[in-house]
Amino acid sequence: MMITSKGRAREWHLARRPQGQVSADDFALVETEISELRPGQVLVRNTHLSVDPYMRGRMDDRPFYIPPFPLRAPLEGGAIGVVVESRADDVKPGQVVEHFLGLREATVIDAAGVVPIDTDDLPAETYLGVLGATGLTAWLGITRMASVRSGDTVFVTGAAGAVGSIAGQIARLRGAKQVIGSAGSSAKVRHLVDDLGFDTAFDHHDGATGEHLAQAAPDGIDVVFDNVGGAQLEAAIDHLRVGARLALCGMASQYDGREPHGLRNLYQLVTKRVTARGFLVTDHQDQMPAFRAEVGSWVRSGEIVHRQTAVNGIERMPEALLGLLRSGAPTIGKAVVRLQEQA
Repeated sequence: MMITSKGRAREWHLARRPQGQVSADDFALVETEISELRPGQVLVRNTHLSVDPYMRGRMDDRPFYIPPFPLRAPLEGGAIGVVVESRADDVKPGQVVEHFLGLREATVIDAAGVVPIDTDDLPAETYLGVLGATGLTAWLGITRMASVRSGDTVFVTGAAGAVGSIAGQIARLRGAKQVIGSAGSSAKVRHLVDDLGFDTAFDHHDGATGEHLAQAAPDGIDVVFDNVGGAQLEAAIDHLRVGARLALCGMASQYDGREPHGLRNLYQLVTKRVTARGFLVTDHQDQMPAFRAEVGSWVRSGEIVHRQTAVNGIERMPEALLGLLRSGAPTIGKAVVRLQEQA
């Protein structure tokens, strides 16, 4: 099926609101007509789609930091693609671009909504992961929110994920004395230590987090980069040093219908004079050039290792997303859906 204006393409819709855990039956793959371009618009054939944990929050019809997904309408997400047709002077056919109208095979979008990317020395999908929003999130948390300094002991929860895996490496490159990570399987623990250079890592299913932290950091923790919340965050607070900093990025332990875990030790934030900062990457897009300049150099030199878990074919999008949301699932690093080349 050739991608052209007035042609047809497939896109994922939310068929129903999940009740508890999300399932593949909550989605529908729909074939629709590609609209004709208006002046100032481009048609993009998507080649790589991003799936991310925040998408689960958008499936519920409740207040969120980004509007809920509407039912029976195209789903949004980060994407990389190639411009097929253009009615905009500054975007040419053949350019590789990034945009936010993903989870579909083709996108008609205003030219202002696409950003050309340079794929001469890095694969296009790099810009969905280590040099995309997930990498920017990691960089912001380590360098801006928690301000990791030389000699710090840093604990990253959910450290084998797209954000955590980069956050731990940036902390090390910024001078951290020790980087500790939690993950959801023994394979992920080995990846953190053997491939990414974490000093210590543990499977949070294997004993209490507090016991692991007492062994790994008997003198306490200076920085927590938290993607998980719940029991792991509570345990980390018990092991903070005076003047510690928390970068609060996500609460994966409470996504997808899981029962919230109320923290019982928040008064320690007072007695230990802790700085805790929640943040959203969408508030800091102006930092993208500085981030890509610093982290891009580390990626090109091999000082940052980045891994993706990719599936092939738009049909497998629910599989990729569900793999992110299940504790202990095999997804490591950034989850990406690669689309088949269109004839």
